[in-house]
Amino acid sequence: MTISTGDTLPDATLVTMGDEGPVTVSMKEKLAGRKVVVFGLPGAFTGTCTSAHVPSFIRTKGDFDAKGVDEIICVAVNDPFVMAAWGDSTGATEAGLTFLGDPAAEFTKAIGLEFTAPPVGLYDRSKRYALYAEDGVVKVLHLEDSPGTCDVSGGESLLDDM
Repeated sequence: MTISTGDTLPDATLVTMGDEGPVTVSMKEKLAGRKVVVFGLPGAFTGTCTSAHVPSFIRTKGDFDAKGVDEIICVAVNDPFVMAAWGDSTGATEAGLTFLGDPAAEFTKAIGLEFTAPPVGLYDRSKRYALYAEDGVVKVLHLEDSPGTCDVSGGESLLDDM
């Protein structure tokens, strides 16, 4: 079942890079009592993800901060090493965005947003989306029709609906 506005985001274990290596992160703990933006995308270093989706949240970070958003989290079905390198290379880490790897697609599958595209080597990847949640409850949800486009799931679009 695909997540909808009003639903509570499920708990899942994601991974980030800490000072001494990979660190697990509980989504339930990460979202509890906080205002958080989560955006998901097909994969690190892929075209639209790198040229449009991540930059849209870098551009709008200050506007989300002004609206009281505690954290902007990028989720992709990648390992934490790749996510850390991608966050650094895009400037997203320096801008204050959090990159979490969902290597087994646990969170992505739990919210019903996985897809597979064998011709381009993508298996159990995330559809492109952006959401705003308060205390883990989805208040705004923007889903793209195609993983190759970033229109409704961009930072500016999500910001307009908050």
